[in-house]
Amino acid sequence: MVDNSDHFRPVKWLATNLNIPVEMVYEKKFSQQSIYGMYKEQVKKEFFQKSQKSIPDNYVLIIDEINRGNVSQIFGELITLLEEDKRIDAEDGMPLTVTLPYSKKTFSVPKNLFIVGTMNTADRSVEALDTALRRRFSFQEMTPNYDLNELNYEVIPGVSANELLKTINSRIEKLLDKDHLIGHSFFMNRSGGSPLNNVVDAFYRNIIPLLQEYFFGDYGKIGLILGQGFVKLMEAENETIFAKFDYDIETRDVYEIIDHRGNHNTFKVAIKQLMNRN
Repeated sequence: MVDNSDHFRPVKWLATNLNIPVEMVYEKKFSQQSIYGMYKEQVKKEFFQKSQKSIPDNYVLIIDEINRGNVSQIFGELITLLEEDKRIDAEDGMPLTVTLPYSKKTFSVPKNLFIVGTMNTADRSVEALDTALRRRFSFQEMTPNYDLNELNYEVIPGVSANELLKTINSRIEKLLDKDHLIGHSFFMNRSGGSPLNNVVDAFYRNIIPLLQEYFFGDYGKIGLILGQGFVKLMEAENETIFAKFDYDIETRDVYEIIDHRGNHNTFKVAIKQLMNRN
């Protein structure tokens, strides 16, 4: 048996499929041989050094909740340097370099730097977003992705995670708008534990508190989204709780969130009611 491992070496390719004349790489011409002896003194090192510089790595700077900061104070005059035609090595551009006020060092932005800013469209601070920032960024809406493989599991028999999320979001959009839709990350089972435990945790740690914030404690609307398996109308209190006084009063309904943590059987029933499958 022949061990082929002696005939191969790992290669880190800097570039492939390039149509380059041999004279630019090597001092001698190649003939139709199977194997060539490459002598380092005849390799044109300047070509490889130049080629390596021409294939730079890309770098990504992510600024989370970018709309919450004062953009004019954070970037200052440097925001102009973010424009494509103002960057170093920009083709057909006008590269700019500025002197930093404190260090007095020159500063410029390379073209291989990509800046990603995240924000929540339901956040009211988006409305006051700096106009200069709007002009220099392209806005990409990230809607819930119901087709993710991580959502392709059953919460209860017959109800998948993506179907459950889609149902909740369709009701939120009817009562509010699409900017308040719940993201798919809440239903992604990242912990590797039981999918049902993950969904129960997501309901009581994320989804229900978020709905309470959305509807300012209007549990009637929360009930329209989650159903009577999660929201219960409390029994009317006896009117004797008030002090004796001659006044006609119209009391409001009082609701309660039903806590199914610790009881998966009742939670499964509540999910069926949410999906109108009871």
